[in-house]
Amino acid sequence: MPAHRSFRLLLPCLVLLLAPGGPAAGQVGDVRFPNSGKRAAQEPFLHGLAQLHNFQYGEAAEAFRHAREIDPAFAMAYWGEAMTYNHPVWLEQDSTAARAVLARLGPTREARAAEAGSERERAYLAAVEILYGAGSKEARDDAYAEAMRRLHETYPDDPDAAAFYALSLLGTAHHGRDFATYMRAAAIVEEVFAEHPRHPGAAHYLIHAYDDPLHAPLGLRAAQAYADIAPDAAHAQHMTSHIFVAMGMWDDVVTANENARRVARAAVEARGGTPRGCGHYNFWLEYGYLQLGRDDDARALLHECFETARTTGPTGAGDLLDPDNTSRGSFATMLARYVLDAEAWNDEALRWTLPLDDLFPARLTWTFVNGYAAAERGELVTTEVSREAIAQTRRELDEYLSGDPSGGDADLGDAYRTRARILETELQALVANGKGDTERALELATEAANLEDGLPLFFGPPMVDKPARELLGELLLEAGRPADAADAFRRQLERTPRRVSAVDGLERATAELERRPDPAAEEPAVLAVVKALFDAMSAGDAEAGARTLADQVSMVGTTQTPDGTALNPIRREEFLRMLGGETKFLERVWEPLVRVRGGIATVWAPYDFHAGGEFSHCGIDAFSLVKTVDGWKIASIVWTVEPVGCPPSPLGPPPSR
Repeated sequence: MPAHRSFRLLLPCLVLLLAPGGPAAGQVGDVRFPNSGKRAAQEPFLHGLAQLHNFQYGEAAEAFRHAREIDPAFAMAYWGEAMTYNHPVWLEQDSTAARAVLARLGPTREARAAEAGSERERAYLAAVEILYGAGSKEARDDAYAEAMRRLHETYPDDPDAAAFYALSLLGTAHHGRDFATYMRAAAIVEEVFAEHPRHPGAAHYLIHAYDDPLHAPLGLRAAQAYADIAPDAAHAQHMTSHIFVAMGMWDDVVTANENARRVARAAVEARGGTPRGCGHYNFWLEYGYLQLGRDDDARALLHECFETARTTGPTGAGDLLDPDNTSRGSFATMLARYVLDAEAWNDEALRWTLPLDDLFPARLTWTFVNGYAAAERGELVTTEVSREAIAQTRRELDEYLSGDPSGGDADLGDAYRTRARILETELQALVANGKGDTERALELATEAANLEDGLPLFFGPPMVDKPARELLGELLLEAGRPADAADAFRRQLERTPRRVSAVDGLERATAELERRPDPAAEEPAVLAVVKALFDAMSAGDAEAGARTLADQVSMVGTTQTPDGTALNPIRREEFLRMLGGETKFLERVWEPLVRVRGGIATVWAPYDFHAGGEFSHCGIDAFSLVKTVDGWKIASIVWTVEPVGCPPSPLGPPPSR
């Protein structure tokens, strides 16, 4: 058996020339992995290992295959290729393909273990046997993580054992992002990153562990390092933007995905292929462009994707719910992102069509964005038709999820269902708002926002195409409720930091609040008008009293009779004539309750009333005031007249004249 050797992958800037059929070398990270393979197989093996850590699974598999072509007995090359069929963070696994690879090493588990060159290699093989063994994926993921824990504890100085153990923990978060699990993984891989700062898995898995708005600042150091660690790995270039999106660092988002797109396109062209204009990196790049206001650049990407989808036809495979798996799904998602974030309600792109009948997830997104744009144009009938179509598509979604396409992840399936329900509810809210039913629109928008609040924190651009609390904030602002709108936008920004539409909404709400007078500051001015009326009554000054009253003031006294409440209206002219007569009136209020909103105010207060120096009655005054160019004016007064049963006034007896 070959002697035990240790190699280090230090890939130079110059492209290394490999044996014919081998993968193209490049700068993809620095890994060390002692193994028993032949010296000639080390370069492709270590390249495959680095790309495995970089999630460049296709290139990694190719490299591992090349290593075993050189050394057919190289057990770890089979292990490596089998590992490329497990994508823990993406909840994807092709166990059939992986088992087929392992079967080429040996027909049984025992036979394969016999091919290992050391106890450490046997431990790695034993772990992967568990990963692709019997049982459900969820059970196998948990058992594999336990096997990797034992391997890591047995070989504490092995950085790959630690990194793969951390990654296996991330793969056990079967029901959405579990912070405790992710922080356990981060604690393990932080040590690897400190000791091996050029290890691609260390930086990569730290980014995944911290990939949410709450923890993203902890991953910034790894994100800023990872692009330099693996400049020739497209996924590494893109992956840094996960932290940048979570922190709203839009220039960095654009740079990362422009680099990822460049590296990916170069790899395709090097193999004689034609780069496609759709997919993950393009979608994130489009989102970055839109956040920077580079709408033309975003639209150019959208058009490139449309041409790809139009000319290549149905392409892609895997879970149809992931838009990156088909060019048409990618186009629908990019269209929604562009139209909603650029507010391009009349853009010709809305009239670009693709066959979507057999691809209901893309059809749902396309239907939603067209219905939303129609509402913004005032075409409510079209919006209602879109809403009905989404209701039908939700039924298709339920049928699809009943087939368990997400590998048993019921929580992810529930998230897809919730998203569809939110989109339908948002269109309902827009229809109600367009018909002038503000109360119903806000009720529906609040329902949608509460639904989204219940979703896990997903990484990347918003899962809900129009973030629901952002929509609620816009409707509240339109309804003249800037304080509530500001609260909605702040809560949205907790979920999507520095998202431009939410930032803009918060700024508009704040500016509106600053333009409005402080209600508490207006209370003295409101009470001053009421006092001025009472002073005019006491002085018998009709002219002064008239200055407190609006021209169309309504004045109604009420008394209780055996038949109910009797209304005694007094016209403005009659009141002022009485006020200017010989009899002087004294009216006093106490403990006034004042409410001010914008340009209207109310004053509610107990009062006592004296005429000609004698007590007459008590009751309740209810004033309504409006703010005019001449200041506050009394628009209406309603009062009760209660001649008996009056409690003593807290103001004491009136002053003697």
